[in-house]
Amino acid sequence: MHFATVKERRALGQARRKQLGRQQHDELKPKARPASAIELIDRAMKGRVPALLMRKWQLMAASPFAYFRGAVPVMAADLAVLPATGLVAELCGDAHVRNLGAFAAPDGRLVFDINDFDETIRGPFEWDLKRIAASLVLAGRGSGHKDASARQAAEVCIARYCALMSTLAELPVLEAARYQVHRLAATGPVHQALLKAERSTAAHNLEQLTEPAGAAHRFREIKPTLERVTGRQAAQVLAALEIYKSRLHPELRHLLTFYQPVDVAFKVVGTGSVGLRDYCVYLEGNGGGDPLFLQIKEETASAWGPWLPDAHPPTHNGQRVVEGQRAMQTLSDSFLGWTEMAGRHFLVRQLNDHKGSIEIEDLAGSNLEAYAEVCGELLARGHARSADAVLLSAYLGSGDGFAQAIAKFGVLYADQTEKDWQELKRSSKVKA
Repeated sequence: MHFATVKERRALGQARRKQLGRQQHDELKPKARPASAIELIDRAMKGRVPALLMRKWQLMAASPFAYFRGAVPVMAADLAVLPATGLVAELCGDAHVRNLGAFAAPDGRLVFDINDFDETIRGPFEWDLKRIAASLVLAGRGSGHKDASARQAAEVCIARYCALMSTLAELPVLEAARYQVHRLAATGPVHQALLKAERSTAAHNLEQLTEPAGAAHRFREIKPTLERVTGRQAAQVLAALEIYKSRLHPELRHLLTFYQPVDVAFKVVGTGSVGLRDYCVYLEGNGGGDPLFLQIKEETASAWGPWLPDAHPPTHNGQRVVEGQRAMQTLSDSFLGWTEMAGRHFLVRQLNDHKGSIEIEDLAGSNLEAYAEVCGELLARGHARSADAVLLSAYLGSGDGFAQAIAKFGVLYADQTEKDWQELKRSSKVKA
């Protein structure tokens, strides 16, 4: 077996510029869509809980950014008709400004990283960059920035991605895999997310999600977003939890033997995920003061999958998400795992414990550009962990042509998103 040298890998990366030039990433062909935006989203929603479909459309109609969050299938179709580099990394799959957040590492430290991997799959690395750039433009518009400022933030994001990828390409492989982004706590929106995460303790979740029921607690009824599940359905959820436990590392499986399930609820989450089956299990360890909340979240195939026939992700979509998350993150939720229920695939993770995210309003003023730098660096680290930093860095090279092209694409795609959003608002989907 031939192991390519660093020199050969650099040459291969540079050669890919002939397949797709760095300044050619500003192209968009909306007329080449295989179907309308609404039809593409409709297809992706097959199999979801029918009663929740109207809620998803209504959430998407709230703003262009809200629409963008729920329209991954549209962007997947749009990017699939464009030329690609063929340089493959593990994609976050839904790289937008609100899919980064704070959470507790296995040792209890608070970290900030990409934290949503429902759409993860191996694909052209630039697809994540085009999505984050468009999200920065939309978020910039939504937080009061002029277009020039929003476009600048997108360009800064990609420039930081390129710069860090160049640094990582020069490091020993293990050092690159462990690389820490140090600017995080000093960045306004990240600092706010970390503060939220610090307050989001298990005790806080107990107070927010449950209510006293005699000497014990049970989930609150917060319709339509949280509703208790009992009887046969609850038993089915708990049986799926046992399957999940059997797949954990022995030391974590041992810890969970000390936690007793107390109650189960159905939860409506996110924008893109609305309509998928999502359950919360409330468990107690050493009494009522030792709560643990686990989320059992349905996972369907990645929206990018139909356009990536050579990707070959795991056949279990919960497993696909777990493996993608671990590939891109330096530290992941200890409780990550997967299970199945009634022929459907589910991801399992800890719910809300020390988690915090940003709001679009947090990106006003200078915060947008500062946050854009963080987005670029965290994506670079995630891609470098799951791909070949030398190859990617060689393709990116020096100069600002690539960053400018992706930023221009971000503006074009934000404009197209606003057109699609207006079309949705005129449609029957959001009318009772």
